[in-house]
Amino acid sequence: MHTTRFPNESPEYRRARNDLLEAERELRRQTERVAEQRRSLPPGGALAQDYLFHEVRTGKPVRFSELFGDKETLAVYSFMYGPEMKAACPSCTSILDSLDGAVVHLEQRIALAVVAKSPPERIRAHADLRGWTRLPLYSSNGTTYNHDYHGEDENAKQIPNMNVFTRRDGAIRHFTSSELLFEPSDPGQNTRHVDSIWPLWNVLDMTSEGRGSTFQPRLSYEVVAK
Repeated sequence: MHTTRFPNESPEYRRARNDLLEAERELRRQTERVAEQRRSLPPGGALAQDYLFHEVRTGKPVRFSELFGDKETLAVYSFMYGPEMKAACPSCTSILDSLDGAVVHLEQRIALAVVAKSPPERIRAHADLRGWTRLPLYSSNGTTYNHDYHGEDENAKQIPNMNVFTRRDGAIRHFTSSELLFEPSDPGQNTRHVDSIWPLWNVLDMTSEGRGSTFQPRLSYEVVAK
């Protein structure tokens, strides 16, 4: 074990913290094992079709194949904001609030796209309200992308999902998806299928209070006068 110590910690605290450190070290190993297993997946299915999206800020039509730019990997987040929804999903919005800042880093390695089924002007209005300036936002309105890649169910209810695609030798294939969504959750847990890209929960998991049993992100928070 390491010899780093913090001010005024007790022997009891250090023993418990070292036990936790063992668990954290094993979690790190397991995380890498899972990542290696993911990287070793065989080729997925060929892209169902070269969907025609619309870039949210310009309205310009863009083919799915163009979203890769000069990259070989494309991550596509299905943003829950369908044309029949009164407002955008607060949880998706929380994720995208963080990803907007990460885009400049992600695009050093991969291409990123955020896709919602609402018309472009509706998505743009929400993006402007949130102050998103970097996210590559696209409307999938009028396409079957959301249905084909499980961004919505059979009743057109929107589903949050991250799909990753690869382009090798000109062929576009599906690589992986946050499929944990479709597996039953353990008691007391939600699906946690997109937690790996969601800083909110990762930070709260570091605290003594944890995630809590009732807190969920909202589109706005009332300031209570004291």
